[in-house]
Amino acid sequence: MATSLLAHKSGVFFGSASALCDFQARPALRSSRRGTVRASSRSAGGECRDFALRDVFAKRAFKVIAGLNNFDRENVADVVVAAEKGGATHVDIACDPQVVELALGLTSLPICVSAVDPEAFVAAVDAGAHMIEIGNFDSFYDSGRVFSSKEVLELTRRTRELLPHITLSVTVPHTLPLDEQVQLAEALEEEGADIIQTEGGTASTPSKPGITGLIEKATPTLAAAYSISRAITLPVLCASGLSAVTAPMAITAGASGVGIGSAVNKLNSQLAMVATVRSIADAMGLEPSTEKIPERARDKA
Repeated sequence: MATSLLAHKSGVFFGSASALCDFQARPALRSSRRGTVRASSRSAGGECRDFALRDVFAKRAFKVIAGLNNFDRENVADVVVAAEKGGATHVDIACDPQVVELALGLTSLPICVSAVDPEAFVAAVDAGAHMIEIGNFDSFYDSGRVFSSKEVLELTRRTRELLPHITLSVTVPHTLPLDEQVQLAEALEEEGADIIQTEGGTASTPSKPGITGLIEKATPTLAAAYSISRAITLPVLCASGLSAVTAPMAITAGASGVGIGSAVNKLNSQLAMVATVRSIADAMGLEPSTEKIPERARDKA
């Protein structure tokens, strides 16, 4: 059987010419501008799942999160480009087809979309998203909105009904006691989740500045990653409140990767974003991207 190569920033993705996301056989799966796998709600399994999960299984995933409610095209574009240039392995953006199309024009990284509405995922996956995330709940907490274990499970079941094959990550709310977080993660594994994501940055207010404060801020999500990774067989992504100091600790704690949001998306320039992503990637021992983002692609924002 002939072998096809799909270029990816962290190496070369091997697959058969006939099986590479059924690239040529299925119009529902098509190539983006940069040669990246592009999925649809009708077929998002096989090689597309491998593309989304490869760095997760290698315990080297680094997802840069633009924000569940971030529809600012200029900011999203800066975050996506910074993720690619800085050495991240994934980007996580709002669940919107137009935002997905924007990201596809700017990066070759796997694209995750986040939402708490299962129905919204379908259009985003049809637009080309490679994986989906039920979660990134932090943006809801300031308004008093919290998510129970029962609600997260119901969202997961409904999402799997709509999209049985897409790579699915689910966040375990940090508002639950730690033992209940572990129980929910175990239940989510039974319901067909592929990745469990932890959080906790908003649960901790550091009492000291500097490195000590960074470690204090990361403690809730690190504790969740440690506990959950020892209770389930699924990979765990540790997110919320992490930095270049604590991202390596997440891997040591048992996580297969990290998610970084406000430490990047709240910065006021793409240059600062790239520098922050690069510092975290360096701390994790990740190699920088060798691909260049054409200016014409950046102009699409």
